[in-house]
Amino acid sequence: MATIRDIGLSAAINILSAVVFLLAFAFLRLQPINDRVYFPKWYLKGARESPTHGGAFVRKFVNLDMRSYFKFLSWMPAALKMPEDELISHAGLDSAIYLRIYLVGLKIFAPISILAFIVLVPVNWTNDTLDLLAVQSSNIDKLSISNIPARSKRFIAHLTMAYVFTFWTCYVLLREYEIVAKMRLRFLASEKRRPDQFTVLVRNIPPDPDESIGELVEHFFLVNHPDHYLTHQVVYNANKLAKLVKEKTKMQNWLDYYQLKFERNASKRPTTKTGFLGCFGSKVDAIEYYTSEIERIESEEAEEREKIVKDPKSVVPAAFVSFRSRWGAAVCAQTQQTSNPTVWLTEWAPEPRDVYWDNLSIPFVSLTVRRLIVAVAFFFLNFFYVIPIAFVQSLANLEGIEKAAPFLKPLIEVPTIKSFIQGFLPGIALKIFLILLPTILMFMSKVEGLTSISSLERRSASKYYIFLFFNVFLASIIAGSALEQLKSYIHQSANEYVLIFATLYAAPLIIVIPKTIGVAIPMKATFFITYIMVDGWAGVAGEILRLKPLIINVYNQEYESAAAFWPSVHGRIITALIVSQLLLLGLLSTKGAGQSTPVLLVLPVVTFYFHKYCKNRYEPTFVKCPLQEAMKKDTLERAREPGFDIKGYLINAYIHPVFKGDDDDEKFSIVDETEAEQVLVPTKRQSRRNTPVPSKYNGSESPSLPEIINDQRL
Repeated sequence: MATIRDIGLSAAINILSAVVFLLAFAFLRLQPINDRVYFPKWYLKGARESPTHGGAFVRKFVNLDMRSYFKFLSWMPAALKMPEDELISHAGLDSAIYLRIYLVGLKIFAPISILAFIVLVPVNWTNDTLDLLAVQSSNIDKLSISNIPARSKRFIAHLTMAYVFTFWTCYVLLREYEIVAKMRLRFLASEKRRPDQFTVLVRNIPPDPDESIGELVEHFFLVNHPDHYLTHQVVYNANKLAKLVKEKTKMQNWLDYYQLKFERNASKRPTTKTGFLGCFGSKVDAIEYYTSEIERIESEEAEEREKIVKDPKSVVPAAFVSFRSRWGAAVCAQTQQTSNPTVWLTEWAPEPRDVYWDNLSIPFVSLTVRRLIVAVAFFFLNFFYVIPIAFVQSLANLEGIEKAAPFLKPLIEVPTIKSFIQGFLPGIALKIFLILLPTILMFMSKVEGLTSISSLERRSASKYYIFLFFNVFLASIIAGSALEQLKSYIHQSANEYVLIFATLYAAPLIIVIPKTIGVAIPMKATFFITYIMVDGWAGVAGEILRLKPLIINVYNQEYESAAAFWPSVHGRIITALIVSQLLLLGLLSTKGAGQSTPVLLVLPVVTFYFHKYCKNRYEPTFVKCPLQEAMKKDTLERAREPGFDIKGYLINAYIHPVFKGDDDDEKFSIVDETEAEQVLVPTKRQSRRNTPVPSKYNGSESPSLPEIINDQRL
């Protein structure tokens, strides 16, 4: 059970870690050898030259200007004063909105914390309930609701503050949602031309016995979008080829490394081992080995490329379809294409650098099965992670440690060691157990078949949130309170239990809960205080303290989603708010304040409908493209650049990266343009030539050739 001394020691350790991160970053960014590491965007824009060019040899690696070390923190005021518009222009809207998430946290919790200290701390502290109860507690637990006796009128203060906290949080979220939505619309309106603004991803293209995928796509869109269709790019299953290219790049890097090493010391040929990580296997000449490996991979790569070109099965039933205008793309992406809603499925294409090419080759019909498998796997991952969570909670229980290892008792009883174990160790242990979790969740998201890096990251973040809620939050509360108060539960008399009436499938149930549960659960707040300090101060302190300069100068983001993740952020804050209201409702029930139930039930209902209002009012801005805005931008662009070759701009935008730059990359692109004014669309179908009627397999309906001829005669 952590005390004020324990939490103070944990705070000191984490603050010290934060200062070390800050000083290390401030020192390293001044060194010439790190200049390209910390300022790559400036180099890409040509606004900065390498300080390693010219001068003494030592100055190429170490900054010898002592005056710069006295101003090593001068970057902080400049970074904090940077206008938001300048930040968006330099680093993108995603970076600016990411920073706003931290600002939203400050706006919500700073006033709430001040108000809680003014109102709730005196209400809780001026009681002696914990002293009278036979439960394990510490001096800091007197600040919690556990110190209020059952059926006390002091719960009115907590009810009032619950309403205040809810309405303040909703007010901040409403303002931020409105601001972010306007920022997104303004950003999209001012954004430069990008291929994804004109392109739609089409999936589950039905097979046709007479036409290839490429011919079928061209025919379908010339018929159904005759005035707006421009070109398309079919998707090839090039996963094996991509692996070969990646492997060759890796081998080439090693070859370059050993060649440079040999140039520095020509008297000795470098060697390597052929086994795992270069640590096992027979020793061979490194340059000859990697040269032969590259030649082998190049041979396999050429064979695979030829196979992709000749094998029709290499083309998957998906395509990137580009339009002459943003308006045409918006209409296609946001409408149903045929009477059969399971084929010709359209969605906005990710920008080219955001496409996750490996998943485009997954058959669409298997996606549902994959998602079911991942859901089951995610359930068991949550279930089995309870074991390390329970272990972490046992670390905070000194009695359990002393029983398991009696020889450590003299060491554990040392005040500083005891404070370290109770205040810092559980948090850092939990953080260590969670290190591999993001990688596992990203792998699971990839198995689901999502087609963009941004959607993979959003799905992984969603899983991470759910995992933290069930394991770090609920499991820690249950396991921690059970371990700490197990002795009290066992020795509690029968009249020290409360009965809660509930229903399950209309059948009445009586749930028996120990009274001390209402005391034990709030006291777990000390664990979360220490965990937040470890996760927020020591864990991401370095990132937070150098967040803005790193986003501005260092991180060259892989994609720009224009704040598409904001609705998820809003939804998770709302979820946490509703959970806190329901927990307070259950907690007061165990404290004999059941009459407060009708008053508290109002809060989750109001919060839920507030979320529905925000979802209906603002979320479409993050999901759909307004046709009015698309037409406005198209009109302005045509007026400013009337002769712009939009087809030349889009023709090769969505070619698989492994084909770009090849001499034969035209094999993988569509270069023929059908005249827009052509009335009849050519087709290879034997039954109906020169007809807009699609195959019987694609589920759409169009008039037949005789009908068109009759209409033209009339």
